[in-house]
Amino acid sequence: MTTATLEPRAGRRCHNVLNTLHATSYFAPELGKELAALGITHPRAVNFAVRAAALGRVGAGAVTAVFYNYNHALVARHVPAVWAIASPEDVLAARARAVDASLRRLLGEETVTSPEMSEAARLALRATEACSRSARPLYSAHADLPVPEEPHLAYVHAATLLREHRGDGHLAVLMSKGLDGLEAVVTHTATGKGMAPKWVFTTRGWTQEDWDAASERLRGRGLLDGAGELTSEGVALRAEIESETDRLDRAPYEHLGAQGVARLTELGAAFARTAALAGAFPADLIGKG
Repeated sequence: MTTATLEPRAGRRCHNVLNTLHATSYFAPELGKELAALGITHPRAVNFAVRAAALGRVGAGAVTAVFYNYNHALVARHVPAVWAIASPEDVLAARARAVDASLRRLLGEETVTSPEMSEAARLALRATEACSRSARPLYSAHADLPVPEEPHLAYVHAATLLREHRGDGHLAVLMSKGLDGLEAVVTHTATGKGMAPKWVFTTRGWTQEDWDAASERLRGRGLLDGAGELTSEGVALRAEIESETDRLDRAPYEHLGAQGVARLTELGAAFARTAALAGAFPADLIGKG
């Protein structure tokens, strides 16, 4: 067993590469095809269904609460109506088929069936052993799902658990810092690492007017300047948010250990890079414009 100290941002770096591969499914044509076969065709309904299905037949209020940065009016147009089209169980099965097909396309059969994929799955699942259910609804719901037998699906399952574990904690931090869902998105986009505004409008249900109002509120707090860039106070706030999120999400990576985290990050980065180079994401997804 290693006694090496876990570097402060090691867990964040590991999460980032795991989350990158997890997120490919949201843009995969295979997902739309599988959900369309169930009768769910609207892109927003697909998104709400696949991410919320682990919670069961929940209503719009629950989905808005746990997703945090979506306009409730958009959620309510599709939830709970989507459950009258297909059950959460059927959606979860369709999601698994889509993930299987998309990973085989993006990574290739050799990688999907490789010893490295099996190793990554073991390491990621090991990390999840230290996740906490308390006040983490999306993580806890996914933790109730069985672990798939196939290594590449087990890896994505573990990546999903780690993503939602960090995400649930992140929302608690955002609330503690006084940022509502859209304000959180605006400040993240202003870092240059968040979703471009046009994708926020398309996928989250906000308008330019909503964005402008949130920006004005942030300017009133001294977090954004007149050009929509983060002020020094805004930069400091975003750093505090990430640091506190790291603290709340440290247990899984401490449990895995420094060597295990380094190896999982190495393996995960290779998978994520291969998927990105294969066109897994829209070219204009990230940015300030």
